[in-house]
Amino acid sequence: MIKGIGIDIIEIERIARALEKNPRFKERLFTLEENRGFIEKGGHPASIAGVFAAKEAVVKALGTGISNMKWKDIEVLKDSAGKPYIKLHNNALEIAYSKNINEIFISISHSKENAVAQAIAT
Repeated sequence: MIKGIGIDIIEIERIARALEKNPRFKERLFTLEENRGFIEKGGHPASIAGVFAAKEAVVKALGTGISNMKWKDIEVLKDSAGKPYIKLHNNALEIAYSKNINEIFISISHSKENAVAQAIAT
């Protein structure tokens, strides 16, 4: 049963500017494992924007605002085949449990200008 749906789109250039302006941007918003993935992918803003959009989509699927959790409470990882999946921590995990959400499916894509992600909570 679907318990929540979220979608987010972001301009890749917006993330590129944030990376230039604030050297700690990635450290503040993304987990160590997510940052490792960015390094493996060459640190392209499109990849970072996709993960950011995924986190926003998850927040929407949970039906809460980000003020109820930290960005690092939502972790976007990839399995051995490269398929993204969501791992929740701390407040995000508690919110999911309180809503009887067992899994969040995520899809991420990007064009030259935008990154988009959709999350489905079940």
